[in-house]
Formats: sequence, C-alpha cells, structure tokens
Amino acid sequence: MLTDEGLPHGSEPVDPAVARQVDSVPTQPGCYLWKNASGEVIYVGKAKNLRARMRQYTTLADDRQKIPLMMQLVADFDYIVVGSEHEALVLERNLIAQYHPYFNVDLKDDKSYPFIAITSSDTFPAIKYTRERHKSGTRYFGPYTDSRAARETIDILRKVVPVCMATCPEWKRARRRLEADPDSADLACMTLAREGRPCFDYHVGKGPGVCVGAITPEDYADNVAQVREFLQGHRSKIIGRLEERMREAAAELDFERAGRYKDRVDVLRGLDDRQEVVFPSPVDIDVIGFYREETISAACVFVVREGRVVRSCEFILTKGMDVGAQELCEGFLKRYYDETSDIPAQVNVPEDLEDAELLGEWLAGKRGRACEVHRPVRGEKHHLLLKAQDNARWALRRYMVKTGYADDRSNEALLQLESALALDAPPMRIECFDISTIHGRFTVASMVVFTGGRPDKSQYRRFKIRAELDEANDFVSMSEVLGRRYAPERMADERFGSRPDLLVVDGGKPQLTAAMEQLEALGLDIPVCGLAKSDEEVFVPWDTTPVVLPSGSASLYLIKQVRDESHRFAITFHRELRDKAMTVSILDEVPGVGDKRKRALKRAFGSMKRLRAASVEDIAAVKGIPDDVAQAVYDMLHAQE
Repeated sequence: MLTDEGLPHGSEPVDPAVARQVDSVPTQPGCYLWKNASGEVIYVGKAKNLRARMRQYTTLADDRQKIPLMMQLVADFDYIVVGSEHEALVLERNLIAQYHPYFNVDLKDDKSYPFIAITSSDTFPAIKYTRERHKSGTRYFGPYTDSRAARETIDILRKVVPVCMATCPEWKRARRRLEADPDSADLACMTLAREGRPCFDYHVGKGPGVCVGAITPEDYADNVAQVREFLQGHRSKIIGRLEERMREAAAELDFERAGRYKDRVDVLRGLDDRQEVVFPSPVDIDVIGFYREETISAACVFVVREGRVVRSCEFILTKGMDVGAQELCEGFLKRYYDETSDIPAQVNVPEDLEDAELLGEWLAGKRGRACEVHRPVRGEKHHLLLKAQDNARWALRRYMVKTGYADDRSNEALLQLESALALDAPPMRIECFDISTIHGRFTVASMVVFTGGRPDKSQYRRFKIRAELDEANDFVSMSEVLGRRYAPERMADERFGSRPDLLVVDGGKPQLTAAMEQLEALGLDIPVCGLAKSDEEVFVPWDTTPVVLPSGSASLYLIKQVRDESHRFAITFHRELRDKAMTVSILDEVPGVGDKRKRALKRAFGSMKRLRAASVEDIAAVKGIPDDVAQAVYDMLHAQE
C-alpha cells in the first residue's frame, strides 16, 4: 500500500543500481513494469524503444508530476519484449488488468459492470444480462453503468425479436440435448417438437419456440443477427425488414401476423422518439468527455449510433489532476475498449493524443474495419463533447456526495497539514490573504476562510489599502491588512470569526517574514506559512528549507485551493474598483452627463465593457440620454481607447 509521504529534501531521486540496469535494456518495442521494494508492480508502460523510454524515468526527463515520487519508490523493474508497438499496446492493457498498478489510470471501483451477452457458440444462441468475466464463444455488448437500463433493453429487444433467455430452464434442457448430438441438429429439433415442453415466454410471444422445435436453426440465426444489429444501435435495418414482412403478411391476408409485425415496428419507432437526434446523417461514433478533481476524475461516454445517442455510460477513475490529460484519456480508452466489442467508426476525445494512430489501429483490429481516434474542435461533435464533459462533472459530483469522498479528502488534507507544518492540531480554520494592485493604484486585499477544509464564503472579507503607494508594495500592503484584521477590536468582533488555526500568505520567504513581523508586533502567536507559486513550496518560520508536500496529495491540493481562492477574490474586487473608477472619471468629462445620467448608463449597460461596445443608437435608447449626449459619450469612450 502506498503512502502520501513526501520526498526527503535533497535525497537521491532514483536508485543508482536501477539506473545502471536500465542501460542494459534492449532498444526493441515492449512493456516495462516498475516495482517497489516489496516487489509490487506500481506502474506499467509501453514503449517503441524500451531503453530510451525507461531512461526518461531514471533521469527524470519525463516532466509529469507523479514521476519523481514514483521513481523514489522504484527498487526494481521487469520488461517484456514484443514484435511491434501495436503488440506492446495490447500487452500493456493486459498487464494493467492483471496487476492494477497504483500509478496507472484505472476505474475507481474494481466492480464488474453489466453487459448484455449472446451465447454465440450455441446452435440456438440465447441472450442474457451478466457481470461475468468475458468467456470465449460469447459476444458481449456494453458495458452499461445503469443495470436497470440494461435489463430494460433486453425486455424491449425481446418484444421486437423473439429470442431465448439464457436463464430459461426449457432452453437449457434443449441446449443439453443439442450438445449431446451436435452433428444431428435437425433430428434433435424434431425430437424437441415431439417431446418438448413449451416455456412461458413462448406462450406470450417473447420466445421463438426452441423448446418445442417451432423454429429452425436458420430462422433463429436470422433473429440473432437482428439482435446484434439492435444492440449495436443499427435499428433502421430491423425496421425495414419488419415493415417488409408486415406488407407480405397483409398481401397474404394474414392480418394477425401483420399486426404483430406492426406492434414491433411501433416499439422501435417509440424507442427512437425517446433518443436525442444529434446528427443529420446516420453516423456511428463514441464521444468521451472527462472531468477531473485533484486525484479522482469521471468519464462520460455518449454512444451515438445512426445519428442518435442510444446510451450514455459514466465511470469514476483513480487519477485526476495528478496525471496529464492525455495520459488520463489514453488510459481510459485502453480500459474501456478492452472490455467492449461495440466499437464505432470514430472515437471523439477532448485531447490530441500522441498515440492516436496506434490506438486507432488497435480498435480497427478489434472492430474488423477502420476506426479513427479524433479530437473535434467545432461543429456538432464538439458540441456533444462539451455536453459529455458536463455530464462527467455531474457524475463525479454524485459519486463524491454518495461516498462522502469530499469529507474524507478534507479530513485527510487537514491531518497531513498538521503533520507537515508541525501544528498542534488540524487547522480547522485557515485564513489566507492576497494583494492585488496595478503599480500601486486601486490596491486591495482579500481574506478568504476555509473551515473544515471547505470554503466558508460568509467569512470572506475584502480591504481597500489606505497607504499612499507610488508603486506596488506587497510588504506594506500585507502589513496593513494583517494589522487591521488582527487588531484587538477585530479579534473581538464576532463578524470576523474566531482566531485562525493557520494563516497562509501568498508568496515565499520575504512575504512570510513580513507576516511574522506584523503578528509579533500585535503580540499574536498564530501558525503561519507561505506558499510560493513557482514550485508549490511551503515556507515555514522554523526551517530555512521549504516543506515539499507530495504531488497529488490532499494537503497540497487544499493549500493550493486556499491560495487560488484568495487570489480570485482579490482580483475580482480590484477589477470592480478599477472599472468603477474608470467609469466615473471618463463620464465626468462628457458635457451634459451628470450624476443622474451616469446612473442611468450604469443601470442600462452594467459595465464599461458593454458601454464601450454599444453603438450611438444603443446609448441614445437609454431613457434620459439625448442624441447629442449619446454621441458625446460614444466619442469620449472611443477617444480613450
């Protein structure tokens, strides 16, 4: 089990013995397996040139955030040489499925997802709902993340095309009889017709009558072919075939049989009405969107067949911001398409993948026809991709609420900060300050508060800096705002909340020193740290060496979130003051514009940006603004630009 312990400062990042062994690795294609001291596989990767790729790890030339931490844990490795990069891709997926390495992208929960399966190797293949590991001789469709939707699909399908259920005891009996004499299927069917017992489904029209020899293997094979087309989303062919049979039955004056075909067509038509049409042409594509948090993410797959979204699937992944967007996307594609046989002509993803061509070749091999991995940047596909990303965001939110993930993560972050910053207790109340200015003008400060690891917006405060500044001076500004916030009257004011357990300042050692001096002048002993933007290093008063929180850890994510929120809040206030001041100063110079007309313009346009974008006619349309004044306002705004 891996821990979130930080790397010792200045320690050797890679075992020298491992680095030397990598020099003897062959330069052929293959897969590599990094192992920890316990022999556990912690990462699996593929390479066109094994030695060159593995050297990128040992020299830390790979700039992914997780690499330094991972290589600190590596004590050994294995590699497997294959004949081509395509073989390496297939092997990599198999090895990941076998070892479930900690640093690889995988599904969050290792549960099996529902599939709809057809027992293709049987003389009379049956359909079933299953979570079993894939078996040879069985064709699987899915996965479905909604078990109810999978069962409902089977029910609808059997109303359209009668096929046997694999759970039917009479089908199992017929199967045993056929297996006993596989070379005499016709004779076995005759025996079933004479001695068989009809099942309930046959009585209600869902079963084809295999149990009583009412259907030939050839006719049943035609039904199974229709089932496959249905599950692949190709329903227009089925509808056309059913309508043709309906017309034939009507021409033969067999209106009862024609009515049954009509009912089946109506079921399919009604199903199409429930599904969203997103493309004018009958395209077969998958659209995959992602949404990432710090160490968790979600994927949403829209399955589009014949221009319609026939189903959507949502998955929770083990990695988030701690891996690159391309790595997350590639890892999911390998896992998802390794388990499904329903592969479209095109897979649309939000990233330009380095291995897009290789992945396309792998998918084409599984599909039996061409398949392309594509990143859409405009049009209907791009619009649907954005919708998939939005659905992934809500899927992740639902998962976090359902499992209490956010609470667990916050608690973990607070405990990690307590340990890393040598605090007496977890910092339940964190306050952070940031300064925003332009060359000393419109200087403001923000104060944000996190309670229990969550933003507490009711406690946010903002300050206008009173000091006269000719240029930006964060030290003076920070000293002023800390002096005002932690003055005795403020500390006693309930509106400002309780004393913080941790004070975070945006910046490195100089900003931390300024904060410490101000707190000392006020006679306050509040734990304080500084967060540098460049390397995300945390500076503390009791050590000259910054604390390095592990990449991807809950503690680093929380303290960055606090810092970024204070920056956002300060920038927002700064822009408000700047916009207001610009509005006042410019409009004051326009002849005929007094306070009343100024307020009317502010109400009508809301911001200077919208006022500048307005035409003379738009300005004149504001109540109380004459045409000549509107022209003067327009001229002044554009003269300023």
